[in-house]
Amino acid sequence: MASIAATLLVPVSRAVKFQSQQNRNCKLSSSTLINFTVSSSRRPSRAVLSSSNVTTREAGTGNSSPTLREICQGRVPEHVLHRTEEIGFVLPTEIQREGLPVLFSGRDCILHAQTGSGKTLTYLLLIFSIINTQRSTMQALIVVPTRELGMQVTKVARMLAAKPTETDLEQKCTVMALLDGGMLRRHKSWLKAEPPTIVVATIGSLCHLIEKHIFKLDCMRVLVIDEVDFLFNSSKQVSFLKKLLASYSSCNNRQTVFASASIPQHRRFLHDCIQQKWTKSDVVHVHVNAIQPLPLCLHHRFVICSKETKQQTLLSLLQSDTPESGIIFVGEQSEKSKKAGNAPSTALLIDILKTSYGGSSEILLLEEDMNFNSRAASLSEVRQGGGYLLVSTDIAARGIDLPETTHIYNFDLPRTAVDYLHRAGRTGRKPFSDEKCTVTNIITSEEQFVLQRYENELKFNCEVLTFQVQY
Repeated sequence: MASIAATLLVPVSRAVKFQSQQNRNCKLSSSTLINFTVSSSRRPSRAVLSSSNVTTREAGTGNSSPTLREICQGRVPEHVLHRTEEIGFVLPTEIQREGLPVLFSGRDCILHAQTGSGKTLTYLLLIFSIINTQRSTMQALIVVPTRELGMQVTKVARMLAAKPTETDLEQKCTVMALLDGGMLRRHKSWLKAEPPTIVVATIGSLCHLIEKHIFKLDCMRVLVIDEVDFLFNSSKQVSFLKKLLASYSSCNNRQTVFASASIPQHRRFLHDCIQQKWTKSDVVHVHVNAIQPLPLCLHHRFVICSKETKQQTLLSLLQSDTPESGIIFVGEQSEKSKKAGNAPSTALLIDILKTSYGGSSEILLLEEDMNFNSRAASLSEVRQGGGYLLVSTDIAARGIDLPETTHIYNFDLPRTAVDYLHRAGRTGRKPFSDEKCTVTNIITSEEQFVLQRYENELKFNCEVLTFQVQY
Protein backbone atom coordinates (compact mmCIF):
# COMPACT_ATOMS: atom_id res chain seq x y z
CA MET A 1 0.00 0.00 0.00
CA ALA A 2 1.46 3.31 -1.05
CA SER A 3 1.46 5.98 1.61
CA ILE A 4 2.81 9.44 2.26
CA ALA A 5 4.09 10.37 5.70
CA ALA A 6 4.76 13.80 7.11
CA THR A 7 6.02 14.84 10.55
CA LEU A 8 5.02 18.24 11.86
CA LEU A 9 5.71 20.13 15.05
CA VAL A 10 2.58 22.08 15.86
CA PRO A 11 1.05 23.39 19.09
CA VAL A 12 -2.06 21.54 20.18
CA SER A 13 -4.09 22.00 23.32
CA ARG A 14 -4.10 18.84 25.45
CA ALA A 15 -7.23 19.72 27.35
CA VAL A 16 -10.06 22.10 26.75
CA LYS A 17 -12.26 23.16 29.63
CA PHE A 18 -15.36 25.31 29.45
CA GLN A 19 -16.48 26.49 32.86
CA SER A 20 -19.29 28.72 31.64
CA GLN A 21 -20.65 30.33 28.53
CA GLN A 22 -18.79 33.52 29.43
CA ASN A 23 -15.48 31.70 30.02
CA ARG A 24 -14.80 29.48 27.02
CA ASN A 25 -11.12 30.15 26.46
CA CYS A 26 -8.94 27.39 25.11
CA LYS A 27 -5.22 27.76 25.94
CA LEU A 28 -2.34 26.00 24.27
CA SER A 29 -0.24 23.92 26.57
CA SER A 30 2.88 22.76 24.75
CA SER A 31 4.18 21.66 21.38
CA THR A 32 3.10 18.18 20.41
CA LEU A 33 4.68 15.94 17.79
CA ILE A 34 2.08 14.72 15.30
CA ASN A 35 2.76 12.09 12.64
CA PHE A 36 0.37 12.28 9.69
CA THR A 37 0.02 9.41 7.26
CA VAL A 38 -2.21 9.59 4.20
CA SER A 39 -3.25 6.29 2.70
CA SER A 40 -3.67 6.61 -1.05
CA SER A 41 -5.32 3.24 -1.68
CA ARG A 42 -7.86 2.55 1.02
CA ARG A 43 -10.05 0.61 -1.40
CA PRO A 44 -9.90 -0.25 -5.11
CA SER A 45 -10.60 2.74 -7.31
CA ARG A 46 -13.88 2.78 -9.20
CA ALA A 47 -14.20 2.82 -12.94
CA VAL A 48 -15.41 6.24 -14.06
CA LEU A 49 -17.31 6.88 -17.26
CA SER A 50 -16.11 10.21 -18.59
CA SER A 51 -17.93 12.39 -21.08
CA SER A 52 -16.29 13.79 -24.19
CA ASN A 53 -18.46 16.88 -23.92
CA VAL A 54 -16.84 20.24 -23.16
CA THR A 55 -17.63 21.14 -19.55
CA THR A 56 -15.18 23.95 -18.82
CA ARG A 57 -15.26 27.68 -19.48
CA GLU A 58 -11.72 27.72 -20.81
CA ALA A 59 -11.10 28.72 -24.38
CA GLY A 60 -9.62 26.16 -26.74
CA THR A 61 -10.97 23.02 -25.04
CA GLY A 62 -13.34 22.00 -27.81
CA ASN A 63 -13.35 23.81 -31.12
CA SER A 64 -16.38 21.90 -32.42
CA SER A 65 -18.56 23.01 -29.51
CA PRO A 66 -20.72 26.10 -30.11
CA THR A 67 -19.97 29.09 -27.95
CA LEU A 68 -22.47 30.39 -25.44
CA ARG A 69 -23.04 33.39 -27.70
CA GLU A 70 -23.87 31.09 -30.62
CA ILE A 71 -26.39 29.15 -28.54
CA CYS A 72 -28.08 32.35 -27.33
CA GLN A 73 -27.72 34.50 -30.46
CA GLY A 74 -31.00 36.07 -31.55
CA ARG A 75 -32.70 35.16 -28.27
CA VAL A 76 -30.78 36.94 -25.51
CA PRO A 77 -30.10 40.73 -25.69
CA GLU A 78 -26.62 41.70 -26.84
CA HIS A 79 -25.71 43.54 -23.64
CA VAL A 80 -26.51 40.42 -21.61
CA LEU A 81 -24.31 38.25 -23.82
CA HIS A 82 -21.52 40.81 -23.50
CA ARG A 83 -21.80 40.64 -19.70
CA THR A 84 -21.62 36.83 -19.70
CA GLU A 85 -18.40 37.02 -21.68
CA GLU A 86 -16.99 39.61 -19.27
CA ILE A 87 -17.42 37.19 -16.35
CA GLY A 88 -15.69 34.38 -18.22
CA PHE A 89 -18.48 32.37 -19.85
CA VAL A 90 -17.38 32.07 -23.47
CA LEU A 91 -17.78 28.34 -23.94
CA PRO A 92 -20.93 26.92 -22.32
CA THR A 93 -20.78 24.55 -19.40
CA GLU A 94 -22.43 21.19 -19.95
CA ILE A 95 -25.69 22.19 -18.26
CA GLN A 96 -25.85 25.31 -20.44
CA ARG A 97 -25.13 23.39 -23.63
CA GLU A 98 -27.74 20.73 -22.83
CA GLY A 99 -30.29 22.87 -20.99
CA LEU A 100 -30.53 26.12 -22.97
CA PRO A 101 -31.90 24.59 -26.21
CA VAL A 102 -34.63 22.90 -24.14
CA LEU A 103 -35.44 26.12 -22.30
CA PHE A 104 -35.43 28.22 -25.47
CA SER A 105 -37.93 25.76 -26.99
CA GLY A 106 -40.42 26.84 -24.30
CA ARG A 107 -40.58 23.54 -22.44
CA ASP A 108 -40.56 23.21 -18.67
CA CYS A 109 -37.27 21.87 -17.38
CA ILE A 110 -35.50 20.34 -14.38
CA LEU A 111 -31.84 21.47 -14.37
CA HIS A 112 -29.91 18.79 -12.48
CA ALA A 113 -26.13 19.24 -12.39
CA GLN A 114 -23.09 19.50 -10.13
CA THR A 115 -22.58 22.43 -7.78
CA GLY A 116 -20.82 25.29 -9.54
CA SER A 117 -21.91 24.05 -12.99
CA GLY A 118 -23.62 27.26 -14.12
CA LYS A 119 -27.30 26.54 -13.41
CA THR A 120 -27.98 30.10 -12.20
CA LEU A 121 -26.70 31.67 -15.41
CA THR A 122 -28.65 29.09 -17.42
CA TYR A 123 -32.04 30.07 -16.05
CA LEU A 124 -31.16 33.78 -16.04
CA LEU A 125 -30.35 33.62 -19.78
CA LEU A 126 -33.79 32.07 -20.33
CA ILE A 127 -35.42 34.89 -18.35
CA PHE A 128 -33.65 37.61 -20.34
CA SER A 129 -34.72 35.88 -23.56
CA ILE A 130 -38.40 36.09 -22.55
CA ILE A 131 -38.99 39.33 -20.63
CA ASN A 132 -40.25 42.44 -22.39
CA THR A 133 -38.83 45.58 -20.79
CA GLN A 134 -41.55 47.69 -22.47
CA ARG A 135 -44.11 46.12 -20.13
CA SER A 136 -44.29 47.54 -16.62
CA THR A 137 -45.13 44.29 -14.87
CA MET A 138 -43.48 41.41 -13.01
CA GLN A 139 -42.63 38.75 -15.60
CA ALA A 140 -40.14 36.42 -13.88
CA LEU A 141 -40.08 35.04 -10.33
CA ILE A 142 -37.08 33.21 -8.84
CA VAL A 143 -37.75 31.44 -5.52
CA VAL A 144 -34.73 30.66 -3.30
CA PRO A 145 -34.45 28.95 0.11
CA THR A 146 -32.25 31.50 1.91
CA ARG A 147 -31.64 35.22 2.01
CA GLU A 148 -27.94 34.64 1.30
CA LEU A 149 -28.60 32.77 -1.95
CA GLY A 150 -31.22 35.36 -2.90
CA MET A 151 -28.73 38.21 -2.53
CA GLN A 152 -26.26 36.35 -4.72
CA VAL A 153 -28.81 35.62 -7.49
CA THR A 154 -30.04 39.22 -7.35
CA LYS A 155 -26.51 40.54 -7.77
CA VAL A 156 -25.93 38.41 -10.88
CA ALA A 157 -29.34 39.31 -12.35
CA ARG A 158 -28.74 43.05 -11.86
CA MET A 159 -25.29 42.79 -13.38
CA LEU A 160 -26.72 41.11 -16.50
CA ALA A 161 -29.62 43.59 -16.69
CA ALA A 162 -27.39 46.69 -16.63
CA LYS A 163 -26.97 48.29 -20.05
CA PRO A 164 -23.77 50.15 -20.98
CA THR A 165 -25.78 53.27 -21.84
CA GLU A 166 -29.38 54.11 -21.17
CA THR A 167 -31.55 56.95 -22.38
CA ASP A 168 -34.76 58.25 -20.91
CA LEU A 169 -36.66 56.57 -23.74
CA GLU A 170 -35.36 53.12 -22.84
CA GLN A 171 -37.29 50.97 -20.40
CA LYS A 172 -34.79 49.30 -18.08
CA CYS A 173 -35.12 45.88 -16.50
CA THR A 174 -35.46 46.16 -12.71
CA VAL A 175 -34.72 43.35 -10.27
CA MET A 176 -36.32 43.26 -6.81
CA ALA A 177 -34.90 41.22 -3.92
CA LEU A 178 -37.91 40.20 -1.82
CA LEU A 179 -36.02 38.39 0.91
CA ASP A 180 -36.57 37.49 4.55
CA GLY A 181 -35.31 40.24 6.81
CA GLY A 182 -36.03 42.98 4.28
CA MET A 183 -38.32 45.99 4.73
CA LEU A 184 -41.67 44.83 3.37
CA ARG A 185 -43.16 48.33 3.70
CA ARG A 186 -40.63 49.66 1.21
CA HIS A 187 -41.30 46.74 -1.14
CA LYS A 188 -45.04 47.39 -1.02
CA SER A 189 -44.48 50.96 -2.18
CA TRP A 190 -42.14 49.81 -4.93
CA LEU A 191 -44.62 47.20 -6.18
CA LYS A 192 -47.36 49.81 -6.47
CA ALA A 193 -45.23 52.56 -8.01
CA GLU A 194 -43.18 50.61 -10.55
CA PRO A 195 -43.54 46.80 -10.67
CA PRO A 196 -40.13 45.14 -11.09
CA THR A 197 -39.47 42.95 -14.12
CA ILE A 198 -37.72 40.20 -12.16
CA VAL A 199 -38.29 39.26 -8.52
CA VAL A 200 -35.96 37.09 -6.45
CA ALA A 201 -37.82 35.95 -3.33
CA THR A 202 -37.72 33.72 -0.30
CA ILE A 203 -40.90 31.83 0.55
CA GLY A 204 -41.70 33.72 3.76
CA SER A 205 -41.73 37.23 2.28
CA LEU A 206 -43.42 36.07 -0.93
CA CYS A 207 -46.17 34.27 0.98
CA HIS A 208 -46.95 37.36 3.06
CA LEU A 209 -47.36 39.67 0.07
CA ILE A 210 -49.36 37.21 -2.05
CA GLU A 211 -51.82 36.46 0.74
CA LYS A 212 -52.26 40.19 1.34
CA HIS A 213 -53.02 40.56 -2.41
CA ILE A 214 -50.13 43.01 -2.76
CA PHE A 215 -48.08 40.76 -5.02
CA LYS A 216 -49.80 39.32 -8.11
CA LEU A 217 -48.67 36.61 -10.50
CA ASP A 218 -51.06 37.39 -13.37
CA CYS A 219 -48.32 38.36 -15.85
CA MET A 220 -45.64 35.94 -14.71
CA ARG A 221 -44.06 34.20 -17.69
CA VAL A 222 -41.22 32.31 -15.98
CA LEU A 223 -41.15 30.67 -12.54
CA VAL A 224 -37.80 29.35 -11.27
CA ILE A 225 -37.49 27.28 -8.09
CA ASP A 226 -33.81 27.15 -7.12
CA GLU A 227 -32.55 24.43 -4.75
CA VAL A 228 -35.93 22.75 -5.31
CA ASP A 229 -35.17 19.61 -3.29
CA PHE A 230 -34.26 21.69 -0.23
CA LEU A 231 -37.54 23.62 -0.42
CA PHE A 232 -39.60 20.46 -0.82
CA ASN A 233 -37.87 18.91 2.20
CA SER A 234 -38.55 21.94 4.40
CA SER A 235 -41.63 21.46 6.55
CA LYS A 236 -41.96 25.24 6.92
CA GLN A 237 -41.83 26.01 3.22
CA VAL A 238 -43.27 23.07 1.28
CA SER A 239 -46.95 23.89 1.92
CA PHE A 240 -46.73 27.36 0.41
CA LEU A 241 -44.46 26.15 -2.37
CA LYS A 242 -47.11 23.67 -3.51
CA LYS A 243 -49.73 26.44 -3.44
CA LEU A 244 -47.45 28.65 -5.51
CA LEU A 245 -46.98 25.92 -8.11
CA ALA A 246 -50.56 24.70 -8.39
CA SER A 247 -52.99 27.24 -6.88
CA TYR A 248 -51.63 30.78 -7.07
CA SER A 249 -50.54 30.27 -10.69
CA SER A 250 -51.12 27.70 -13.42
CA CYS A 251 -48.37 25.70 -15.11
CA ASN A 252 -50.18 26.26 -18.42
CA ASN A 253 -49.61 30.02 -18.23
CA ARG A 254 -45.90 29.99 -17.41
CA GLN A 255 -42.62 28.24 -18.11
CA THR A 256 -41.42 26.41 -15.00
CA VAL A 257 -37.78 25.68 -14.18
CA PHE A 258 -36.53 23.64 -11.24
CA ALA A 259 -32.81 23.66 -10.41
CA SER A 260 -30.58 21.77 -7.98
CA ALA A 261 -27.38 19.76 -7.74
CA SER A 262 -29.30 17.05 -5.92
CA ILE A 263 -32.75 15.70 -6.70
CA PRO A 264 -33.14 12.40 -4.83
CA GLN A 265 -35.54 9.94 -6.46
CA HIS A 266 -35.64 12.18 -9.52
CA ARG A 267 -37.87 9.79 -11.49
CA ARG A 268 -40.48 9.95 -8.75
CA PHE A 269 -40.11 13.74 -8.60
CA LEU A 270 -40.62 14.00 -12.36
CA HIS A 271 -43.78 11.91 -12.05
CA ASP A 272 -45.08 14.11 -9.20
CA CYS A 273 -44.39 17.28 -11.23
CA ILE A 274 -46.74 16.06 -13.94
CA GLN A 275 -49.37 14.47 -11.68
CA GLN A 276 -49.60 17.45 -9.33
CA LYS A 277 -49.57 19.91 -12.26
CA TRP A 278 -46.46 21.68 -11.01
CA THR A 279 -45.20 21.50 -14.59
CA LYS A 280 -46.61 20.71 -18.02
CA SER A 281 -46.69 17.06 -19.08
CA ASP A 282 -43.76 17.44 -21.50
CA VAL A 283 -41.32 18.60 -18.80
CA VAL A 284 -37.70 17.65 -19.56
CA HIS A 285 -35.20 16.39 -16.96
CA VAL A 286 -31.74 17.60 -18.03
CA HIS A 287 -29.32 15.58 -15.91
CA VAL A 288 -25.61 16.07 -16.58
CA ASN A 289 -22.66 14.43 -14.81
CA ALA A 290 -24.91 11.68 -13.45
CA ILE A 291 -21.87 9.39 -13.20
CA GLN A 292 -19.84 12.00 -11.31
CA PRO A 293 -22.08 13.93 -8.89
CA LEU A 294 -19.06 15.71 -7.34
CA PRO A 295 -16.42 17.78 -9.17
CA LEU A 296 -13.28 15.81 -10.01
CA CYS A 297 -10.98 18.50 -8.58
CA LEU A 298 -12.04 17.60 -5.02
CA HIS A 299 -9.72 15.51 -2.84
CA HIS A 300 -11.70 13.76 -0.08
CA ARG A 301 -10.12 12.49 3.12
CA PHE A 302 -11.06 11.64 6.68
CA VAL A 303 -9.44 11.38 10.09
CA ILE A 304 -10.75 9.30 12.99
CA CYS A 305 -10.56 10.65 16.53
CA SER A 306 -12.56 10.67 19.74
CA LYS A 307 -15.24 13.26 20.48
CA GLU A 308 -12.99 14.73 23.17
CA THR A 309 -10.12 15.39 20.74
CA LYS A 310 -12.05 16.79 17.76
CA GLN A 311 -11.04 20.39 18.49
CA GLN A 312 -7.37 19.46 18.81
CA THR A 313 -7.60 17.43 15.62
CA LEU A 314 -9.09 20.36 13.72
CA LEU A 315 -6.37 22.70 14.97
CA SER A 316 -3.70 20.22 13.90
CA LEU A 317 -5.23 19.92 10.43
CA LEU A 318 -5.37 23.68 10.04
CA GLN A 319 -1.74 24.03 11.08
CA SER A 320 -0.74 21.32 8.60
CA ASP A 321 -2.90 22.48 5.67
CA THR A 322 -2.48 26.26 6.13
CA PRO A 323 -5.59 26.80 3.99
CA GLU A 324 -5.85 30.00 1.98
CA SER A 325 -9.58 30.12 2.67
CA GLY A 326 -11.79 27.48 4.21
CA ILE A 327 -15.23 26.66 5.58
CA ILE A 328 -15.68 24.61 8.75
CA PHE A 329 -19.13 23.04 8.83
CA VAL A 330 -20.73 22.38 12.21
CA GLY A 331 -24.05 20.64 12.89
CA GLU A 332 -27.11 22.55 14.04
CA GLN A 333 -27.57 22.78 17.81
CA SER A 334 -30.36 20.49 19.01
CA GLU A 335 -33.47 21.91 20.67
CA LYS A 336 -32.63 19.91 23.80
CA SER A 337 -29.22 21.58 23.99
CA LYS A 338 -30.78 25.01 23.45
CA LYS A 339 -33.30 24.49 26.26
CA ALA A 340 -30.50 23.38 28.57
CA GLY A 341 -28.80 26.71 27.95
CA ASN A 342 -25.69 25.19 26.38
CA ALA A 343 -23.52 27.28 24.10
CA PRO A 344 -23.78 26.22 20.44
CA SER A 345 -20.86 24.31 18.92
CA THR A 346 -20.26 27.18 16.51
CA ALA A 347 -19.62 29.63 19.36
CA LEU A 348 -17.31 27.21 21.14
CA LEU A 349 -15.35 26.55 17.98
CA ILE A 350 -15.02 30.26 17.18
CA ASP A 351 -13.51 30.85 20.63
CA ILE A 352 -11.05 27.98 20.24
CA LEU A 353 -9.90 29.19 16.82
CA LYS A 354 -9.49 32.79 17.94
CA THR A 355 -7.41 31.81 20.96
CA SER A 356 -5.48 28.82 19.62
CA TYR A 357 -5.13 29.04 15.84
CA GLY A 358 -2.08 31.00 14.83
CA GLY A 359 -2.91 31.47 11.16
CA SER A 360 -3.46 34.81 9.49
CA SER A 361 -6.95 33.99 8.16
CA GLU A 362 -9.86 36.03 9.47
CA ILE A 363 -12.24 33.89 11.53
CA LEU A 364 -15.93 34.49 10.80
CA LEU A 365 -19.28 32.97 11.80
CA LEU A 366 -22.41 32.24 9.79
CA GLU A 367 -25.40 30.43 11.27
CA GLU A 368 -29.19 30.38 11.12
CA ASP A 369 -29.77 32.03 14.51
CA MET A 370 -27.77 35.16 13.64
CA ASN A 371 -29.75 38.24 12.64
CA PHE A 372 -29.80 39.05 8.94
CA ASN A 373 -27.46 42.03 9.25
CA SER A 374 -24.80 39.94 11.00
CA ARG A 375 -25.13 37.19 8.40
CA ALA A 376 -24.78 39.73 5.58
CA ALA A 377 -21.73 41.26 7.28
CA SER A 378 -19.99 37.87 7.54
CA LEU A 379 -20.55 37.08 3.87
CA SER A 380 -19.50 40.59 2.86
CA GLU A 381 -16.19 40.20 4.71
CA VAL A 382 -15.61 36.80 3.10
CA ARG A 383 -16.21 38.19 -0.40
CA GLN A 384 -13.86 41.15 0.09
CA GLY A 385 -10.93 38.82 -0.52
CA GLY A 386 -8.05 37.69 1.61
CA GLY A 387 -7.83 34.57 3.71
CA TYR A 388 -10.76 33.47 5.85
CA LEU A 389 -12.00 30.62 7.99
CA LEU A 390 -15.79 30.61 7.99
CA VAL A 391 -17.42 28.56 10.75
CA SER A 392 -20.92 27.78 9.55
CA THR A 393 -23.94 25.54 9.82
CA ASP A 394 -25.55 24.19 6.64
CA ILE A 395 -26.88 27.66 5.83
CA ALA A 396 -23.66 28.15 3.81
CA ALA A 397 -24.01 24.83 1.99
CA ARG A 398 -26.73 25.76 -0.49
CA GLY A 399 -25.90 27.73 -3.61
CA ILE A 400 -23.59 30.32 -2.05
CA ASP A 401 -20.69 30.96 -4.41
CA LEU A 402 -17.38 31.50 -2.61
CA PRO A 403 -14.89 30.67 -5.38
CA GLU A 404 -11.80 31.42 -3.26
CA THR A 405 -12.57 28.54 -0.86
CA THR A 406 -9.82 25.90 -1.04
CA HIS A 407 -10.65 23.71 1.96
CA ILE A 408 -13.82 22.29 3.49
CA TYR A 409 -13.76 20.77 6.97
CA ASN A 410 -16.72 18.73 8.18
CA PHE A 411 -16.23 19.15 11.92
CA ASP A 412 -19.57 17.39 12.26
CA LEU A 413 -20.46 14.85 9.59
CA PRO A 414 -23.44 15.98 7.48
CA ARG A 415 -26.73 14.20 8.11
CA THR A 416 -27.21 12.92 4.56
CA ALA A 417 -25.25 12.27 1.37
CA VAL A 418 -27.12 15.19 -0.23
CA ASP A 419 -25.87 17.50 2.52
CA TYR A 420 -22.34 16.18 1.92
CA LEU A 421 -22.63 16.94 -1.78
CA HIS A 422 -23.67 20.55 -1.15
CA ARG A 423 -21.07 21.17 1.56
CA ALA A 424 -18.28 19.76 -0.61
CA GLY A 425 -19.56 21.82 -3.54
CA ARG A 426 -18.63 25.10 -1.83
CA THR A 427 -15.07 24.53 -3.02
CA GLY A 428 -13.69 23.67 -6.44
CA ARG A 429 -15.67 26.57 -7.94
CA LYS A 430 -12.84 28.86 -9.04
CA PRO A 431 -12.97 29.31 -12.83
CA PHE A 432 -9.94 28.60 -15.04
CA SER A 433 -8.25 26.62 -12.28
CA ASP A 434 -7.24 22.96 -12.02
CA GLU A 435 -6.20 23.44 -8.41
CA LYS A 436 -7.03 20.51 -6.17
CA CYS A 437 -9.38 21.41 -3.35
CA THR A 438 -9.70 19.39 -0.17
CA VAL A 439 -12.71 18.11 1.77
CA THR A 440 -11.76 16.74 5.19
CA ASN A 441 -14.09 14.81 7.49
CA ILE A 442 -13.38 14.64 11.23
CA ILE A 443 -15.24 11.57 12.45
CA THR A 444 -15.40 9.08 15.30
CA SER A 445 -14.89 5.39 14.60
CA GLU A 446 -18.64 4.84 14.94
CA GLU A 447 -19.29 7.27 12.07
CA GLN A 448 -16.99 5.59 9.58
CA PHE A 449 -19.74 3.40 8.08
CA VAL A 450 -21.87 6.53 7.47
CA LEU A 451 -19.05 8.14 5.49
CA GLN A 452 -18.59 4.94 3.50
CA ARG A 453 -22.28 5.04 2.62
CA TYR A 454 -21.85 8.59 1.31
CA GLU A 455 -18.89 7.43 -0.77
CA ASN A 456 -20.93 4.69 -2.38
CA GLU A 457 -23.89 6.95 -3.06
CA LEU A 458 -21.89 9.90 -4.42
CA LYS A 459 -19.22 7.78 -6.16
CA PHE A 460 -16.05 9.23 -4.65
CA ASN A 461 -13.07 7.78 -2.80
CA CYS A 462 -12.13 9.11 0.62
CA GLU A 463 -8.53 8.66 1.77
CA VAL A 464 -7.75 7.94 5.40
CA LEU A 465 -5.52 10.40 7.22
CA THR A 466 -4.09 8.98 10.46
CA PHE A 467 -1.96 10.63 13.07
CA GLN A 468 -0.65 9.90 16.51
CA VAL A 469 -0.27 12.48 19.22
CA GLN A 470 2.90 11.95 21.22
CA TYR A 471 2.99 13.84 24.51
